Amino acid sequence: MTIKVLIADDNSFIREGMKIILGTFTEFEVVATVEDGQQAVDYCLAHEVDVALLDVRMPNMNGVEATRRLTEETKTRALILTTFDEDDYIRGAIKNGAKGYLLKNNDPERIRDAIISVHKGNNVLQDAVLEKLMVGMAEEKQPEPAAKIDVSLFTDREQDIMALIAQGLSNKEISKQLFISEGTIANYITSILGKTGLEHRTQIAIYYLTGKGNSSRN
Repeated sequence: MTIKVLIADDNSFIREGMKIILGTFTEFEVVATVEDGQQAVDYCLAHEVDVALLDVRMPNMNGVEATRRLTEETKTRALILTTFDEDDYIRGAIKNGAKGYLLKNNDPERIRDAIISVHKGNNVLQDAVLEKLMVGMAEEKQPEPAAKIDVSLFTDREQDIMALIAQGLSNKEISKQLFISEGTIANYITSILGKTGLEHRTQIAIYYLTGKGNSSRN
């Protein structure tokens, strides 16, 4: 059975080069090449795709957020193929459901084997990536504040943002941790303020930690 593959990379040279490489293997059919994560998600929502090869740094929507969308909304398995091996990208991708994380300097045969393995439902992490992931997991984590809010009022993403605000993170820091834009975070904060009747982020932190705020709704 031919494995249907999508390639998402903002570098046209990489996209077309990878398409040519995969075309030399009889196991694959490259059904689409796209420039960013949003295009990858849109295509996979509308077409059958077995494995999506995603770069992590792309405009409009990066590979980490695209992985989350693909995992939650489609049957497509996400395989990160990138030059970036930063801890945040690795942990974010794995947390969001990526079945594999490879660097682009791998041989074509290694990439072929990884796609086949991911298609079968296996996880693929090369040694350098696995080592970074294990080191990150071994580090002590700061305890998250206990939420005292009525969670039924908020989406999961809004709860994530409130938790990070309660930890004192700025919008820029939240953006880096959740892999979404600062503008999107500002929109979520506006939604939270609207639902709670609060006026600013300090009140959001207090509300999240205590369930109380300066709102008549609390």
